[in-house]
Amino acid sequence: MPETSRRHLLLGGAAVSAGALLTACTSNEPKAAGNSSPAGSAVPAADDKPGTPVTIGFAGPQADHGWLNAINENAQRRAKKYSEVTLEITEGSNDTATQIGQVQTLINKKVDVLVILPADGKALTQIGLQAMKAGIPVINLDRIFASPQAYRCWIGGDNYGMGLNAGNYIGEQLKDKPNATVIELAGMDSLELTKQRTQGFDDALKNYPNIRKVARQAADFTVESGQAKMAQLLQAQPKFDALWNHDDDQGVGALRAIAQAGRKDFLMVGGAGAKSAMDAIKADTGVLKATVLYPPTMAASAIDLARALGQKKGIGGMSELEIPASITLYSAVVTKDNVDEYLPTGFS
Repeated sequence: MPETSRRHLLLGGAAVSAGALLTACTSNEPKAAGNSSPAGSAVPAADDKPGTPVTIGFAGPQADHGWLNAINENAQRRAKKYSEVTLEITEGSNDTATQIGQVQTLINKKVDVLVILPADGKALTQIGLQAMKAGIPVINLDRIFASPQAYRCWIGGDNYGMGLNAGNYIGEQLKDKPNATVIELAGMDSLELTKQRTQGFDDALKNYPNIRKVARQAADFTVESGQAKMAQLLQAQPKFDALWNHDDDQGVGALRAIAQAGRKDFLMVGGAGAKSAMDAIKADTGVLKATVLYPPTMAASAIDLARALGQKKGIGGMSELEIPASITLYSAVVTKDNVDEYLPTGFS
């Protein structure tokens, strides 16, 4: 998950397919002499057809969370789609020194492009700078480096947008209820992403003067912490109308605490887009009514971008010859009405 979010370019949806991202692109390579194509017309570019061989190095943190495991799976699955792409993937580590060493190994292997989801963006900034200075372009995935010089392109989720969309969804459900109250089960307060999600949520609630947030607890993105912190909230708040939980993994624990307490008197909104959450939303037999996406499909899109970068091509639907410097994915709200559309993107 990111340390900060960049909202320079919004992509309207949870997933960016190779076709949507890279089809009908324009090439960075100059036209060959004698090319009779009209000025401004499209030239062969990054699409599903095999192109120049590209070796992509992928380094991420330890997959000790459902979302992080889905990041690795999305990257590997996308790379297999392209016969000319070789993916060099590290084991992954939450120890910054270990991850720096893993990226250093990829640099020494002289991969064509690096995709890095740093365990700590600030701590790994120097290795990103080293790769860029060595002529290896870096796709910075999600948790952003401290310097824009450390990456060629950043792609990730919108933490502020998660909170904003969660708050607006809850607001619309409660807008006609006088003196409505909500509570928040946040993630880790030591992370900038948690502060951004809370800020977005609070800003959205300002649009609904009848709604007041009465309690907040920070958990640790784990099932155990979600259950423990939710139990505390339920004990302290005998009555409220809605709950926003930042993370569907910790939400599994939160739902256990809710079931143990026998509570059914409020609606719940989750975060990230786990398959278990989407299944519960579809069944519609409990308090969970929606989840706000933080799509791990961003890793597949990072592979698409790395491939295009390695082949010196741009992306489809844009006139520029280069890939963008920053891409922020949209945090869609998944409800019973649209859950079938998003279920394929749900992670375990």
